[in-house]
Amino acid sequence: MAATNDAELELEIRRLGSESRADFHALMDGEEGCSWCCCVAWWVPSWEGFAERSAAENRELREALLDRGEYDGYLAYRGETPVAWCQVGPRDRLAKLVAEHDLAPDPGAFAITCFYVRAGDRRRGVSRALLRGVLADLERRSVARVEAFPRAEEELECGELWTGPRSLFVEHDFRVHAEGGRRILMVRELPGG
Repeated sequence: MAATNDAELELEIRRLGSESRADFHALMDGEEGCSWCCCVAWWVPSWEGFAERSAAENRELREALLDRGEYDGYLAYRGETPVAWCQVGPRDRLAKLVAEHDLAPDPGAFAITCFYVRAGDRRRGVSRALLRGVLADLERRSVARVEAFPRAEEELECGELWTGPRSLFVEHDFRVHAEGGRRILMVRELPGG
C-alpha cells in the first residue's frame, strides 16, 4: 500500500486495498456521503437507467468489484479517519468512459474519474492534497499518462464536481486534450512512465 503524507493538512493519502475496504464504506456511508452511488457510475454499461438503480444495486456492484481485486482509488485520512476519496485506475477497464469520449485503447493510460470530500473538509485544500498524493504514487508506479474528465463549465454547484473541477487539474499541470460536450479530456504526462 502506498502512502503519501501532506503535513500541512495533516493528511495521509493511501491507495485503497483490502485492509481499507471498511474505511471506504465508512466514508461513502457517512453523513452526506455517496452511499447511493458507491462510486460505480463509470462501471455500469451506460447512463441509461443509472438514476433508477438502487443504493443496494450499486453497493452490490462495488462489493463485486472489490471482491475481484478492483481497488480503484485512494483515500485521504486525517489520523485514522477517512475524509476523502479519489477514484483512479487503468482507463480502458471503464468501457462507458472510453465510449463516451471515443477514446482509442491505451493500456498505459490511467483515468481520474471521481472525487468525494466529506462535508466538513470541503474548501480546505483536501482535493489538492489528495490529487498531489495520487500523482506522486502513480509516478512511483511508472504510470506514464493520467487523464481527467472534468465538466466543461467553469461555475459548478457542489454536486456537479464529482469528477473534479477543471481548475484543480490545471493547477496540477494537466492540459486540455479534447473539448466538446459536457466534459473535457485533460491529460498529464508523468516523468516516471
